[in-house]
Amino acid sequence: MTEPGTSDVLTRVNGPIGHITLNRPKALHALTLEMCHAMSAALSEWASEPQVKAVIIDHAEGSRGFCAGGDIAFLRNSALNDGGVSGRKFFHDEYQLNHQMFTYEKPIVAFMDGITMGGGVGISQPAKFRVATENTRFAMPETGIGLFPDVGGGWFLSRLGGRLGQFLALTGARLKGEECLWAGLATHYVPSEMIEDLKARIAEKPDRIAGILSEPVGTPPPARLEENALKIAKHFASDTLEDILASLEAAADGDEWAQKERDTLGTKSPQTLKVALRQLAESAKLTDFADNMRMEYRIGARVLTRPDFAEGVRAVIVDKTHDPKWDPRTPEGVSEELLNSIFAPLPEGEEWKPLT
Repeated sequence: MTEPGTSDVLTRVNGPIGHITLNRPKALHALTLEMCHAMSAALSEWASEPQVKAVIIDHAEGSRGFCAGGDIAFLRNSALNDGGVSGRKFFHDEYQLNHQMFTYEKPIVAFMDGITMGGGVGISQPAKFRVATENTRFAMPETGIGLFPDVGGGWFLSRLGGRLGQFLALTGARLKGEECLWAGLATHYVPSEMIEDLKARIAEKPDRIAGILSEPVGTPPPARLEENALKIAKHFASDTLEDILASLEAAADGDEWAQKERDTLGTKSPQTLKVALRQLAESAKLTDFADNMRMEYRIGARVLTRPDFAEGVRAVIVDKTHDPKWDPRTPEGVSEELLNSIFAPLPEGEEWKPLT
């Protein structure tokens, strides 16, 4: 049995299973740099231990949050007080963890039993098995705080069918567990009351994970998202923000859904909306996850210290006034030159690199 990790992350070996439990319940298990390092160290150790056949990632204390994201308050403090230095360090090492999980040779099972947002998406989507429950609330809400859908979001969202990824990236829509299963963001859906039994059975037969997770009896509820799939595919078809807004505007008079989504996009950071659309378009062309993370680090290193991030976090999380003053204020104000500067390569020696 390995020594437990930091108090915010518990790591141990249970027979053939390496077990990582997020243990920061008051922050809905939001990730800190130390938590990323503890998870990464455990995965590195278990990679070379023959007795460890699979890894389980879950969370402690109740069903509210699997992982609500990264430590946003810390990132804002970095943007305001150290020029983004410590924030960029967090992004760099968090993205190394995302890539380490994506390329891990042993199967990883992530139990997304609760809020799974931002950073929580980054430590569940790379897993081979992604288990949703009735408690799952999945979202990439970064457009509301002036960040962008990172932690591999460009890769995972751009590979969903029917422009679902673009819809989720732009609107920050929250999906329930059955919607995650329907969209392909979860591989399995199980009642939360069965999770502990499933973990025990996986520990007994780590070579039968797929079968064990597929056995729970019952059909998940219908996915409400499916009802709007055709509208999403139609209105979010373009990689140009102005086209999407025009499409929703044209339908808004007689379509309550189009009106709601148009109004939702009107509250988001125009810069982030355009960044997300380009990010997903570029990610879809890539064949190596490391190239995706390199691109996302370039974006993150820059948007961290641009005005919208500190302002978005102030309005949504710090003051909770929900009245962000975006800069630029309009989609038209977000120029190609600005986008090019956000996506441009970083100086030599500053680019993101996978964990070695």
